[in-house]
Amino acid sequence: MAVEITWWGHATCTVEDSGVRVLTDPLFARRLAHLRRRRGAVPPAEAAEADVALVSHLHADHLHLPSLARLAPGTAVLVPRGAVGAVPGLARVAAAGGLALTEVAPGEELTVGGGLRVRAVSARHDGRRLPFGPHRAPALGYVVHGSARTYFAGDTGLFDTMAEEVGPVDVALLPVGGWGPYLGPGHLDAGRAARALAELAPAAAVPVHYGTYWPIGMDAVRPHEFHSPGEEFARLAARLAPKVTVRALAHGERVRLP
Repeated sequence: MAVEITWWGHATCTVEDSGVRVLTDPLFARRLAHLRRRRGAVPPAEAAEADVALVSHLHADHLHLPSLARLAPGTAVLVPRGAVGAVPGLARVAAAGGLALTEVAPGEELTVGGGLRVRAVSARHDGRRLPFGPHRAPALGYVVHGSARTYFAGDTGLFDTMAEEVGPVDVALLPVGGWGPYLGPGHLDAGRAARALAELAPAAAVPVHYGTYWPIGMDAVRPHEFHSPGEEFARLAARLAPKVTVRALAHGERVRLP
């Protein structure tokens, strides 16, 4: 069997494995605060079709309440432990939409969609609800176990125990950029993502979290940070992890990975 990955932009992907649709960090907005979608159309209605949605951390571009409200009743939604108390409105959106909300912490594993296993793993990222939220919930990555083992890193920096905590995986969805001209700590750029790829050693990788949103009025500020991270990641990965197949997708593009 194979896994199919569709990249909708930013950190939003659909992972189809064993007949189960897994949606990562759903964000379907044309504009979010000071950010505007600069590449790719807003994802179509089919992007919100999922059996389970995985939310990596509390930042509004990853835990986006209006996008969660588009999910069908009965959709399982996994969020970091503490998210309900930290994000006003999350419980209300889940109740109004009939979503099956579950809080998870690193190391916890659940079975979803009739047999697919999802394991939460650590991430190194300031996952507070900004701009002034306390640290009430961890930032997470997830490993989806089906016919393949797919690692969604969420938003994270490179850390020493990443490969050990994640474990063996077949596919890695790795952030390689951000939504602004400068990346702070707790992020992967193309170079650090290629180093992470060398340590994780999956069969295939898809770069995400770049080239979608950009601050309004900053189009001319370091535009290469918007346009080039995916290609730069593929170039560096070819040198540092030559056995890994890297597929840099266009927005809305789907790839089937054996």
